[in-house]
Amino acid sequence: MRKLKLDELNRVDIQEFKEQEKLPVVVVLDNVRSMHNVGSVFRTADGFSIEKVVLCGITAQPPHREIEKTALGATQSVDWVHFEDTLKAIESLRTEGYQIIAIEQAENSTMLNTFKPNSHQKYALIFGNEVNGVSDEAMEKIDQCIEIPQFGTKHSFNIVISAGIVLWDFFAKLKL
Repeated sequence: MRKLKLDELNRVDIQEFKEQEKLPVVVVLDNVRSMHNVGSVFRTADGFSIEKVVLCGITAQPPHREIEKTALGATQSVDWVHFEDTLKAIESLRTEGYQIIAIEQAENSTMLNTFKPNSHQKYALIFGNEVNGVSDEAMEKIDQCIEIPQFGTKHSFNIVISAGIVLWDFFAKLKL
């Protein structure tokens, strides 16, 4: 078996990416501390062609060298916006017709493997701070909570791993 060369991957350029149909998903980063995590989420968002990334609170904003180390240019292809307050972001997204979903371990959460997204619905997926998760204030404003099943000794996945798992699941259920 031979690995494909970069020119054989048939990737779209930034302009084509901007114009192509997007997965009806927005990623909301609720006070994410690590710029490497922010950059990796941008790169994952590019890979699954989501609508945009919403950066909230202390979450760093492009352009920044530490974000670009992991984004590898995805901050130019993926649309993004910053809100000083996650609650204002939720309010704005709700008025745009998004269902607000926290990715968190919580009472009455729905396990990701049993969640069935509706192809006619837009989703805003909130990923929280690396230590504290999705803020309590944001949890009070969500429509639903999705939890990633886990079977090991650790209490959670890294935010980037969580974003990759959830975005792949939404992509597979909505596009494949």
